[in-house]
This record gives sequence, structure tokens and C-alpha cells, in this order.
Amino acid sequence: MSSKNTPEGRYVYCIVNSDKETDFGHMGIENSFVYTLPIKNIGAIAHCCEAKLYKTEDKEKAAEWLFTHQYIIDLATREFGTVIPLAFSNIIAGDDEAVKKWLNEHHRQLKTLLEWLEGKEQYEVQIFLENEFVRKTIEENEEIQNLRKAMENKTKGAAYLLKKQQEKKQQEKRLALIEHHTENLYNRIKEFFDDVKNEPTNKKVPGKWERKLMILNLSCLVRKDRVQKLTTLLEEVNRREGFAVRFTGPWPPYSFRAEIGGSKWRQDVK
Repeated sequence: MSSKNTPEGRYVYCIVNSDKETDFGHMGIENSFVYTLPIKNIGAIAHCCEAKLYKTEDKEKAAEWLFTHQYIIDLATREFGTVIPLAFSNIIAGDDEAVKKWLNEHHRQLKTLLEWLEGKEQYEVQIFLENEFVRKTIEENEEIQNLRKAMENKTKGAAYLLKKQQEKKQQEKRLALIEHHTENLYNRIKEFFDDVKNEPTNKKVPGKWERKLMILNLSCLVRKDRVQKLTTLLEEVNRREGFAVRFTGPWPPYSFRAEIGGSKWRQDVK
């Protein structure tokens, strides 16, 4: 609820492909009452709040809020199927009618996006090379070996120049090796997704993978009937010497949205 000094607002968790009126009960952030606001065959999952962002210096509290945000989106997914998940602390100033007005203004875009997402799920695919595999492959390269042999019985000056040449060549071979495997694996994976976002490969990962070299980090939108085939391919890659795969999901399609009404949505929705 709002205070005397802060206007009323609605915290919106996600948009659903249904105009069914549903009450989820007191299970939202800070035990807020969560319910649907339907209009013209779509709806928003929301709770009443003050029209200001949720902020806290308490890390445990922040983690609890984020967990609850995700939990409500998961509930909505189980209840309605396709959803457009919104970012944490996405708040529309005003009452229920303000949210319905916003839904009505963007109805065509929202409905189009919901229909496009129907039957698809987001998965995260991260592929790594073992550092020892990279080192060994480069060391066994014929050109590198020839440079190493050429340094034998050379003067210090000549050996130094050859050493620098070898280091440069090793770096070139390393980059070429990474590029080769990255392109090859991407081309094999792409037949299984409808859309993809290339994410940074320096992303922090759990300890099992943190000392490996990440060469691909993809957010993939995959049709449900293609998930098993993608899984089979990634299992095959994971069994290859020198490779490791981290495959997680399904997740709500956070990565596949563009800018509409101040939130992130797909850019190609018209």
C-alpha cells in the first residue's frame, strides 16, 4: 500500500497469454497479495505497492526479493504457459486501471510477442576448453615445434628473436584454435534454436568450470520439441576430450525482449 507521501503503484512480475482472473494469495515480495489484471486475452501478474523502486543494502533481503520475483514468474508459467517476464522492480505508477491502460496501449506488441514465444523456452549454453588441452594442442603444432628446434645451438641474440617469434605464433595458434571450435560448435548448435543472444564469455561461473576457458556463452530460445536433440548434441560435445559443457534451463525468456513502455522486450516486434 502507498503512504501519504508516496503515490500508489503496481509491481508487475510478468505478462501472460490469458485474461483469466486468478489470485495467487499472499506470496509476493514482502508477502504481498499477488493477482492478475486481465484485459483483452492478456494479463499482468501484479501486487499493490508504493510507486518507488525496491531498494535495500541488506544482501539477504535483496536475494529474498529476487527469489520471490522469480518464484511468482515460475508460478505464472505453470498456470498460464507462455509469459513475458519483466525485470525485478518493474513498477507502474497508479492503480489497477493504470496497468490495464498500459496493457491496452501496448496490446498488439505484447500479444505478438506472446504468440512468438509460445511453445519455446530459454536455455543457457556455455562451452569450455580445458586449458591443458589448448596448451598441448599448440605445443604439438608442427610450426611451433620447428621454431623450438630452430632455437637449439643458436646464439643468445638469435635464440631470443626466435623465442619472441615462437610466442607470437603460439598466440596466433591459440586464437585460431578458439575461433575454429567456437565457429564449428555454434554452427552445429544453431539448427536447434529459434533465436540466440551471444553473452560475454568472461561471465562468472561456479567453481567446477571457473578454471576452464569459456569459448561460447549463449542464451538460446528453443522449441520444446527440439530440446532433447540439443541436449543430445551437448552431451556428445561434453564427452569429447578437452571440452566441457554447462547447460541450464528452462528459464523464462528474459533475453528475448525489446523496449516497450520502459521495459525490455524484443526489438523486432512492431
